[in-house]
Amino acid sequence: MIKSVGEFTPVKSPVLTVSEFLEPIQEAAAIAPIAPASKLNKHAIRSSLKASTLDGVFSAFFSCVTAEVLLSNFLLQLGATSVEIGLLSAIPMLTNFLQPIGAYFADRTTSRRWYSLRLFCPSRLLWLVLVLGIILFSANLAPAHQLIKWTLIIALVTHIFGSLGSASWVSWMAVLVPQQLRGRYFGFRNSAANLTNFLSVPLLGLVVSNWGDGAIQGYSVILIMAVLAGIISLGCQFFMVDVNPQVSTQKITPSQNSEQPLGFFSVLKDRNFLTFLLHYGLWMFAVNLSAPFFSIYLLRDLNLDVSWVTSYTSLTAGANVLMLVFWGKLADRIGNRPILLLVGMVLAIVPLLKLTASTNSFSLWLWFPLLYMLSGGAWSAIDLCSNNLQMAIAPLHQPSSYFAIAAALGGLGGALGTTVGGVVAELPNFGGLPGLFILSTVLRLLALLPLIFVREPRSFDLKTFLGG
Repeated sequence: MIKSVGEFTPVKSPVLTVSEFLEPIQEAAAIAPIAPASKLNKHAIRSSLKASTLDGVFSAFFSCVTAEVLLSNFLLQLGATSVEIGLLSAIPMLTNFLQPIGAYFADRTTSRRWYSLRLFCPSRLLWLVLVLGIILFSANLAPAHQLIKWTLIIALVTHIFGSLGSASWVSWMAVLVPQQLRGRYFGFRNSAANLTNFLSVPLLGLVVSNWGDGAIQGYSVILIMAVLAGIISLGCQFFMVDVNPQVSTQKITPSQNSEQPLGFFSVLKDRNFLTFLLHYGLWMFAVNLSAPFFSIYLLRDLNLDVSWVTSYTSLTAGANVLMLVFWGKLADRIGNRPILLLVGMVLAIVPLLKLTASTNSFSLWLWFPLLYMLSGGAWSAIDLCSNNLQMAIAPLHQPSSYFAIAAALGGLGGALGTTVGGVVAELPNFGGLPGLFILSTVLRLLALLPLIFVREPRSFDLKTFLGG
């Protein structure tokens, strides 16, 4: 039996049935029953946040195997083309269009926990099909290109389910985390998740590159570990106080609720949130214009071993770990908008700095690590403060709709950025990747302009923050 959040008992038998696995989790669910947000006490909040942190740690391990550099390297080992790699990068952004649909259905359920479980559990177990595909490939029963198709389909289904559940999860956390603690808590939670990335990615990269039967077979081993971690992360959610969307939205009086427009139409009348959406969509476009192509450039064009690239990626996670708590505390003091503006200007010039990258010793041992650490420290602020800013300016009624529409617009911008970036990089008269990086820098700076006009409660004016 699971005794507490910190004493999660691992599965001991490889033939454990589903009912046997769910039995202790169902017992643990009694620890965190469904409760109205207004009746949460400090003990319930504290235990929920501890469980959420563990959820983030195990989920981060799952994600670092089923996304980013390890999955890209797996596809490259199979002989994937640039179009297929670009499609893999575009899938999570394209599926964000489904977030408003997910928010619609989630707000009509009676349990955030069970809605999340019904979506994320099948999507994570689905990766075991890819393990079966690798076994067939190793036995010469499945061609490499067929395995690439399977991978893209599994990634697509996974991100579809994730998009349907994402807005509900953000709304759940918005209820559980007190507003005055959001910066510090999410800074700590993200630090724990990024520490997992920091330790896991280089070690898993070494496992894959040094696996005796080959990198493809090595990936199947770490994929099994990732699926197990993904299921454990969902088990941690049973120690979080569940929230009934029907109850939590009743904090608004009937007269107030009748005056509030619903869902998508309320966003159209919220000028402040529309201004944020303009910034967010442009920013995602400008960033993804160049960002997805850098790791592929290192792996294929510079012919660096995957262990080098995963080591650099771990430095990004390490910088996240070091800086997230600092950004969280600072955001609680001065607000999220000033940090987004200042750090955004730093990230805008990163593509220009990448133009100086090469394969000499200076770049391999110093310049690449510095660039990845700079990016990691800056992105920790962007990710943290963007999410917190959305929570701060979205209304209390139906926040899922606002989060979902922001994610959908960000996904549109990101998908367009990836697509346009892939086309621009192939244009002979544009300058290839150097021209693409310069264009990305200019557009990132332009994307920050709407953010100047966003109003955030408890936020310092940028001029005041700079001492003007």
